[in-house]
Amino acid sequence: MTRQTETAPRTPLSRDRVLRAAVALADGIGIEALSMRRLAQELGVVPMALYKHVANKEQLLDGMVEAVVGEIDPPAPGSHWQGAVRQRILSARAALLGHPWAAQVIRSRTGPTPAVLAYVDSVIGMFRGGGFSVDLTHHVMHALGSRVLGFTQELFDAAPDSGPEGQPAVPPAAAAAYPHVTELAMAAAHDGDSVVGGGCDDQFEFEFALDLLLDGFERLRQQGWTSSARRSRTGSGLIA
Repeated sequence: MTRQTETAPRTPLSRDRVLRAAVALADGIGIEALSMRRLAQELGVVPMALYKHVANKEQLLDGMVEAVVGEIDPPAPGSHWQGAVRQRILSARAALLGHPWAAQVIRSRTGPTPAVLAYVDSVIGMFRGGGFSVDLTHHVMHALGSRVLGFTQELFDAAPDSGPEGQPAVPPAAAAAYPHVTELAMAAAHDGDSVVGGGCDDQFEFEFALDLLLDGFERLRQQGWTSSARRSRTGSGLIA
């Protein structure tokens, strides 16, 4: 009797499967190398099969952003606004650090995706639920900027290259011309507690600035701060 060969059923293609595969592929090869053709090869389908689930590369990128934002922990119920906002933002940072290409793609979008809007809406809701006026919340969100999504553009992207014995390679002329910048660069390069080696601890610096902002927001809330009162004290020549 001829024995029939049993084959495992192929997992049907779906939008969720396409997006999860795209995220994993970008994690592995980088966002610049990601293409519809390469993704189709990864999934074992012809490229045209992808277009039933994502219309084009831009829609694919939008969906990938949605998938990453979906990894952010939900708000902790019953928490004080400051702890809840801090936890939410640090969870967003962890999600983006897990996908190094994600911040770049978020910045490249012409507008926020629905998942990003929902996330930002929830953060705004935490401030409003914590007793912040609409006016103060408006300026709080400006102050947070991209930090609300867990990333920032730092003043210095990296410490100076190290020379012999770990000394920062700062040319003497530059050290003389910019003594204070050099002083800070030297301090960062000798920070033995840095988790990233010869430079600043990015996570520490992020949390340091975030805590300063959140403490300042709470102080303004307690003072009943308003932008109109601020403008009346400083005059009308404010730069937006």
